[in-house]
Amino acid sequence: MIEISVIIPVYNEEQGLHALFDRLYPALDKLSRAYEIIFINDGSRDRSAMLLQEQFNLRSDVTRVILLKGNFGQHMAIMAGFEHARGRCIVTLDADLQNPPEEIRKLVEKMDDGYDCVGTIRKNRQDSLWRSVASRMMNRLRERITKIKMTDQGCMLRAYSRSIVNAINSARETNTFIPALAYTFASNPTEIEVEHEERAAGESKYSIYSLIRLNFDLMTGFSVVPLQVFSLFGIMISFLSTLFVAYLGIRRLIVGPEAEGVFTLFGIVFLFIGIILFGIGMLGEYIGRIYQEVRHRPRYLIETILEGKE
Repeated sequence: MIEISVIIPVYNEEQGLHALFDRLYPALDKLSRAYEIIFINDGSRDRSAMLLQEQFNLRSDVTRVILLKGNFGQHMAIMAGFEHARGRCIVTLDADLQNPPEEIRKLVEKMDDGYDCVGTIRKNRQDSLWRSVASRMMNRLRERITKIKMTDQGCMLRAYSRSIVNAINSARETNTFIPALAYTFASNPTEIEVEHEERAAGESKYSIYSLIRLNFDLMTGFSVVPLQVFSLFGIMISFLSTLFVAYLGIRRLIVGPEAEGVFTLFGIVFLFIGIILFGIGMLGEYIGRIYQEVRHRPRYLIETILEGKE
């Protein structure tokens, strides 16, 4: 019986895959437990798929490779791995070696203590300053809005119990952030510190736009607080606008027509217009999520699966 399933999404990681193989398999062999490694090629345009096939031929006893038909995104690739994982404990890991494979042992030991969801916090982060600051700010904003407590939401090295993964698989959402979804299903979650290293090769696939996009998905996917806050803000603005119009009316009766304040009035109007457009955009986020869900399109398409005979 397989105890540990390690799921690794791969997208254009040709330069670092051999280094990953050299460290990953020995780290798991040392655990002396039955394990499987599931690589999901997320539509890579380089030689990643070929290298994964070569590795499967070398270690077909513990290796499975899922080749997707296109680039469906990191979390959809992980979902494909979840739906094919057979282990009691499921671990997710990025292919860039920023989270050392040797740290998997810590997560497995924590799961043995009875936790059903083990998150991680990166020590001595090797990211650039702007990524660290942006990530920290996004974490705080997300926690305030969604009440989902994850100290380091950007670390993909995490472990989940079989029951949590089954619950995630049953959620047929088109867009989702897996660590946050797992947290909502977990009854006994915890976090541990893990080491963090510089990227072995290649470049990060996350830009500042991706981080902002991710947090928009988090806020709109797990909370209606943004809509509620904007509604309350709209009520406040409407009340203040009424008082301001009343003030201008009274002033006109007392002082008479004035031309000097027209630019101030324009400035206030433009401010309100900006707020309204922001609210429309936020509403569009929620409507867009509904639109994507009601289409019932498949979350990903599998081209082929490489796996040994059981």
